[in-house]
Amino acid sequence: MELQQMKTKEIEQLLQQTTSDDMPALLELLLLDQRRSVQTMAQRYQRKLERQMQEEQRLAAMWQYEQQTKQQGYQWIAGTDEVGRGPLAGPVVAAAVILSEDAELPGIKDSKKLTQQQREELDVLIRQQAVSWAIAEVDEKNIDALNILEASRLAMKRAVDDLSVAADFILVDGLPNPRIQLPSLAIVKGDNKSISIAAASIIAKVYRDKLMDDYGQQYPGYGFAEHKGYPTEAHLKAIEKLGPCPIHRMSFRPLSEWMDK
Repeated sequence: MELQQMKTKEIEQLLQQTTSDDMPALLELLLLDQRRSVQTMAQRYQRKLERQMQEEQRLAAMWQYEQQTKQQGYQWIAGTDEVGRGPLAGPVVAAAVILSEDAELPGIKDSKKLTQQQREELDVLIRQQAVSWAIAEVDEKNIDALNILEASRLAMKRAVDDLSVAADFILVDGLPNPRIQLPSLAIVKGDNKSISIAAASIIAKVYRDKLMDDYGQQYPGYGFAEHKGYPTEAHLKAIEKLGPCPIHRMSFRPLSEWMDK
């Protein structure tokens, strides 16, 4: 049947059944249709197709560091990232992830740019599709003893060491990590540039958030399930009222200042 003879509803069904490869040619014909309703529909699908292509290009770009490293002869490339440097309570958590080239992780990006539901859905996909993944934490007592920078580096090293498949190259989010002795590349804002680092940031974030939810039940009154230990106004007021609890980082201000008084 000619497109001009099809009803609007029939054209909508045709568009829904058309593959991405065939869509541009069909839209080109529909945009020439004299019916305003058909042109509006075609424009809507054209915008959808453009967004889809942009997302595909973004995801393809997130593989660039993994692909470049493989071209250098490395096989098992792990991305590593940490979460929880800023909170006043709880551990710093790091993850390391090795992804296979056929991994499909729609919408993956820096964990901070995703909703909780998106992170949790991707967390499941990452764990299912990864060649290997590991999560490690450094608790508040070691954070106080080492400082947060060294604790973060140690958490990353532990995560890399715990991989069931030994990595031969590491993509590190942010600054270089001297604790990791393997060949590596540090990428500033790597959680939005490398798919492996983004995957590590997501599973580390989901793990730590659930851990802080558990601490919220163990230490009621602080609101850990809501703020995850970050220095919100509500958290600071709770500390003033209740005092610090065992998971607080006593070397962090304002806790350190309060203890000096």
